[in-house]
Amino acid sequence: MDTIALMTVVCIGLVLLVGIVLFNTMVGRKNRVQFAFSGIDTQLKKRFDLIPNLIATVERYMQHEQQVLQQLASLRSQAVRGTTTTDDLVQMDNQLTSTLRSVFALSENYPQLRASENFIQLHGALNETEEQISAARRASNAAVTDYNNGCEMFPLSVVARMMG
Repeated sequence: MDTIALMTVVCIGLVLLVGIVLFNTMVGRKNRVQFAFSGIDTQLKKRFDLIPNLIATVERYMQHEQQVLQQLASLRSQAVRGTTTTDDLVQMDNQLTSTLRSVFALSENYPQLRASENFIQLHGALNETEEQISAARRASNAAVTDYNNGCEMFPLSVVARMMG
């Protein structure tokens, strides 16, 4: 009877151990998704922080393009308020990307602006930030894919359902 009781305890212990490992695996994947998105958020904030410098540099040259500059300023102020949801942040990022493209396209009409040292540096900094945002998005996509695979593949799918 002692061996049967011992075997039962060992089996229960193994089941619990496997459950704990699976649970911790899913928690780790969920946390990697959150960490990866925070990387994107950090890079977006860095880009938003460059906007006032860009506006100040461009304003001197692009007097006739005030609507584009006001849109840039408005998007930045919305972003730095900090009350945005993830969906709002993604939408603002898309709008900002489009508006920045407009600014750089319009800068082609202003040779003095294109030759400005500040503009050249800001353009370089924004390009570097865009590359970092792309890298952060790739990392986020990989983390989300890993998490989703865990949610759909057995045996982690059982644990994922229990975790909600």
